[in-house]
Parts: sequence; C-alpha cells; structure tokens
Amino acid sequence: MVFEILSDGRKVMDASDEELEGWMNDAFERRLRRFGRSLFCYSPTAYPYKIPDHTQSSPHNFVSLSVTGTACSLNCEHCDGTLLTGMEPTLTPENLFKRCTDVKNRGGEGVLISGGSDSKGHVPLDRFAEAIGRVKAELDLKVVVHTGLVSPKTAELLGNAGIDAAMLDVIGDADLAERVYHLKDGPRQMERSLEILNGRGIPTVPHVLVGLDYGKLAGEIEALDIIAQNSPAAVVFIVLFPVRNTPMEHITPPTPRQVGKVMTVARLGMGNTPVLLGCARPKGEHKIQSDMFAIRSGANGVALISQEGVEVARAAGLEPVFADVCCSLAYQHVAITDAE
Repeated sequence: MVFEILSDGRKVMDASDEELEGWMNDAFERRLRRFGRSLFCYSPTAYPYKIPDHTQSSPHNFVSLSVTGTACSLNCEHCDGTLLTGMEPTLTPENLFKRCTDVKNRGGEGVLISGGSDSKGHVPLDRFAEAIGRVKAELDLKVVVHTGLVSPKTAELLGNAGIDAAMLDVIGDADLAERVYHLKDGPRQMERSLEILNGRGIPTVPHVLVGLDYGKLAGEIEALDIIAQNSPAAVVFIVLFPVRNTPMEHITPPTPRQVGKVMTVARLGMGNTPVLLGCARPKGEHKIQSDMFAIRSGANGVALISQEGVEVARAAGLEPVFADVCCSLAYQHVAITDAE
C-alpha cells in the first residue's frame, strides 16, 4: 500500500500512543524487508565520541571546516552563528586545501565543508570550488558540503568538483522560514535548490530540523513532501535544542516521541531512501530516548548513538556498524535488499 506523506503523515502525527505503536511497527518491518539488519552508527570526528561499544579511530578522520569562520549574515533565531564555532575556520582556498592535505596525511577519510550564509541564504562556496575539486582529485577524500541555497552556477561548480553529497535544510512552512531563518519564500527556494543540485547529478541529503518553531512542530510533514519529490540520496533528521545567547536559549525541545512520529512518516513515505537521526540534537536522557524512537521507527542509521541505543538495536535484531564519518554518506553504505 502506498503511503501518502501529506494525508497519511498527518494521521501518524495525530496518532495516540497505541496507534503510533502500530505505525512504528509497520515502519520497522518495512525497514527490515527493504534494507536488512545493519544499523549504521556514525561518529564524525569533529565531535569527540566514545561509548563502551566504540571508540573513534582518530580525531582527524572526518573533520568539519567553515569557509566563513564564525561569520553568518542570516542570524537564524535558533543558532545566530553559534554552531559555527565548533568548526575549524578555513577562510581561503589555500587554507582549505592545506587542512584537507593534513587530514589525508593523518589517515583521515574525509571532511565536511560548511560556513555561514549571506543574507539570501547562500554559503559563499564558488571561490572554493577549485580547491574542493583538488581535494577530490588529488587527495581522494570524501567531501560533503553544507550548501545552503544554491544558484545554478554554484551547483555546476560543485558538480564539476565531484563532491559526495550536498546538504541543506528544508522547511515546509513559509512563515516559519521567514520568522526563524529570515528567508522569504523559503520552502520554494529550498525545493528549487534541490532541483538544481539534482540536475547536476549531485547526491542531495536534505536535513529536517524537528521542532524548529521554538520547540513546536510546524511544517515537518510538508518538508518531507518536498524532499520526497526531489529524489534525495538520504534524509537526515536533526532536533532543535536550546543554544545559549540565542533567541531560543530557553526553549523546550520537541519530545523524543514527536521525533519518532516524524521519522516514522519518512520511513513509510520514502521506502527506498536511507533515513537517519543526525548528530545535532539534545543530549542526556532526551538523546537516549530519541535514539530508541529512531531505531523503532525504522531508521537506517544514528549519529553519535548512545550505548543504550546500541543495546536497543541489538535487542531488536539489528547489527550496529560503526563508521567515523558524516551520516550524509549513508547512501554509499546502505544496501536495498527488497526495493518497492
């Protein structure tokens, strides 16, 4: 039976706890039939990570770089540029290539390239495209890029560079995109960016930020509908959490159950697409519970999984597979065994 994201998705979102169990069981069984029992557990080394079941191989295996340092003109309500402080600044193409060479020399596998946006939502990547192409051709590293909105020119340059994946947030509510990201006509612009990237043959890994409306759900199902129509290589869910010195520093995150509902909709509505819980989400007990809901809703992978999540996965008959890389590369790892 075909699952319609907008109509059936709203039924899942309105489901009682008992009804949700049924939807999640269906999602998990479909996941087993389609993808087998591997659960990919990602730990990009920009984030130190160690649990009893896994210790990262090296802090240099998969690092995060920002081509703008901490500068960002959008000043989104949930971040205000703060999240860029966790990335290494590589402000010139020469700096970028030099740092990537260092990663290669230390035995690393790849890099995430990101940066702050201009006032229109574009990360200034064009002048780095030649260096990125050299990283792919000369160093043979995996390269994933947070693009923000893209122009045809930027997509052409990134396509020629041979990047492994392009990541961008997708918001399904225009009012929310303007209030939080300060972007007018956000959903249409994001959909257009997906179309442009797909037109250049670049694997896209859209991100959906659950609870973006100050911790409330708004537009997630519409975002999934946009994504499903644009052939994603994978889809990643991240979860809003309060960040100090931002307008959202006192928000209450969406519940793990709400995260599970949205991920269940994705699993049922995008049967052949890898679905993942990403690294940006609340910590502590919330993280443990969201791991559990992600696994039970049929996720193919979880970034920075808790030890409790590993144990839940094994109890459900899954086989955790650890990789110290960005989860956006999941499409290169997940094998479809029974495609619809």
